[in-house]
Amino acid sequence: MRVNIRVFARLRDIVGVAELNRDVPTGTTAQRIWDDLVEEFPDISTYTGSISTAVNAEYAKMETVLDDGDEVAFLPPVSGGEFPG
Repeated sequence: MRVNIRVFARLRDIVGVAELNRDVPTGTTAQRIWDDLVEEFPDISTYTGSISTAVNAEYAKMETVLDDGDEVAFLPPVSGGEFPG
């Protein structure tokens, strides 16, 4: 089956593109996709445990099993802004 992978912010900078397509076995989870990305792009490993995951634009757990054609997105923690003083 084929899934679309999207990465944002610093993850996109490390990976070099915002979107990837991968052929994966049936039963693949979002966690497996993340693990494969970490293997391919080791610098993103620092975000393991702090990223948010979405499947088809809905927040999801890493254990979510993906279906053919799904989009899985990995979002790093948001930071920045200014505290009004």
